[in-house]
Amino acid sequence: MPVVVLVSGSGTLLQALIDAASGSDYPVRIAAVGADRPCEGIERAARAGIPTFVCPPGDFADRGAWDVALAEHVSAAGPRFVVTAGFMRILGPATLGAQPVINTHPALLPSFPGAHGVRDALAYGVKVTGTTCHVVDAGVDTGPIIEQRVVTVDDDDTEESLHERIKVQERDLLVEMVARLAREGFAVEGRRVRIG
Repeated sequence: MPVVVLVSGSGTLLQALIDAASGSDYPVRIAAVGADRPCEGIERAARAGIPTFVCPPGDFADRGAWDVALAEHVSAAGPRFVVTAGFMRILGPATLGAQPVINTHPALLPSFPGAHGVRDALAYGVKVTGTTCHVVDAGVDTGPIIEQRVVTVDDDDTEESLHERIKVQERDLLVEMVARLAREGFAVEGRRVRIG
């Protein structure tokens, strides 16, 4: 099943998907990788022979025009769904309306949404945090939850040490859920995501 992956940075989540997709039994083909700026993630995709595109918001008159252009790039690759893997932009109605978009977040949503989920969880003093795979909607990390994994917070954790342990779970969760969604299909019913 073809998917498009959107990235903004180093592409470690993308690399986990590239590695999984290189196996003969993985049910997903990365049809294209897109970014909002030149980044290491785009370079990883190019090295793997995956088509890429860059669609910088600054090239457009407003967010709406950028969203339409991004949706056109994505749709040209013919994906069944889109995966945002460290993509740091809020998607608009054109992109969200074309096909489902899946994301992971380094916290147990609905707690600690936004760009600083790990830092915010640590500052709050929680004993467990983790990672969430969810369907993207128009909000910031507010979409229906697909699956979650828990990571224990150690007393001596720093933001960096905790984030590293979360990233291990986040990569595994993303690879597993993208495969399941591709193999079994899924439907969103209100706040619930039903797989199969």
